[in-house]
Amino acid sequence: MANKILFIDSVHPLIREELTGMGFHCDMFPDYRRPEFLSIADQYIGMIIRSKITLDKEFLDRAAKLKFIGRVGAGMESIDVDYAASKGIRCLNSPEGNRDAVGEHCLGMLLSLMNNLNRADHQVRTGTWNREGNRGMEVKGKTIGIIGYGNMGSAFAQRLKGFDATVISYDKYKMGYSDGNTRETTLEEVFEKTDILSLHVPLTDETTFMVNDAFLLKFRKNIWLINTSRGPVVKTAELVKNIKSGKVKGAALDVLEYEDASFEMISGKMPEELEFLMKSDNVILTPHIAGWTQESNVRLAQVLVEKIRQGRFLKKP
Repeated sequence: MANKILFIDSVHPLIREELTGMGFHCDMFPDYRRPEFLSIADQYIGMIIRSKITLDKEFLDRAAKLKFIGRVGAGMESIDVDYAASKGIRCLNSPEGNRDAVGEHCLGMLLSLMNNLNRADHQVRTGTWNREGNRGMEVKGKTIGIIGYGNMGSAFAQRLKGFDATVISYDKYKMGYSDGNTRETTLEEVFEKTDILSLHVPLTDETTFMVNDAFLLKFRKNIWLINTSRGPVVKTAELVKNIKSGKVKGAALDVLEYEDASFEMISGKMPEELEFLMKSDNVILTPHIAGWTQESNVRLAQVLVEKIRQGRFLKKP
């Protein structure tokens, strides 16, 4: 059977339904691990993944018939994209599908952080009524620096439009994207003017631990930090150091350095820095759910299906 697609992760059923309707044969083996997937990789022209296993050189060499990889979501760090391209394998993702969810989540985390909503809620529930201690800060008049102005960064900027804040953004790989929601600028201006920093970069060798002590100390002001990109973009121990010093006023983290490859929390002894974040009342933590809404679950599937349809990968009998 020539038109076989292997589903390595569980995804919205719409993808299998639509691809089957196009004429593909879809296989899914939920109990398989990497060795089993390696043993059958040469049977498939397409693979649908999230983050269960890494499609590295070894895996791609086994997948001799592979024409495309469909990533449900945005991040491509679990795929050796350059090597896949060298073998003529198309790598497709669907960041358009959850950008709205990420934009809204960023906004929610920002408002909760600056207005002490989580802390105040906990205090009221435990019998403490502390108005002065929970006096918040307004977004209006602040400068929000966005690093990475792709689908996610631009979605957040769009949602900030009604707050009378100044939104500036830096993207090393894009130019000429200033619009009604942001002003394109240099990294130096981000360091000079930012009050609130939001990270929207992919995880690469270049961005791994990009946010460290030296990076944070380049900001002229003390800042709030939002990270909904990938956990290892931020060096946790050095973030904690800067929270303790006051350089970082507060942090909203949907992703953590300590997640495993499948974005689950690593079990075992909890790192000291993570314990600090969990106990800090000026830190908000969520379990990698910024793009994880009911609507985005469907939209991610729809976007990926359409890209596969347009790719014309189906072999005629």
